[in-house]
Amino acid sequence: MFETKDIIETISMIREECLDIRTITMGISLLSCADRDAKAACEKIYDKITHYAEGLVKTGEDI
Repeated sequence: MFETKDIIETISMIREECLDIRTITMGISLLSCADRDAKAACEKIYDKITHYAEGLVKTGEDI
């Protein structure tokens, strides 16, 4: 549940500080990251996401 003060703070940031709220969605299959070892699976997931998202900030700025 959101607290009222957090909602008011967010509205304030949008109005007064011109907070820019945008999202970019990436479709990444994590099927290839499956592993019997949870730690290894987490590392594969991290590596895959950071690999595909490395240019995401620039893409967002270009948009």
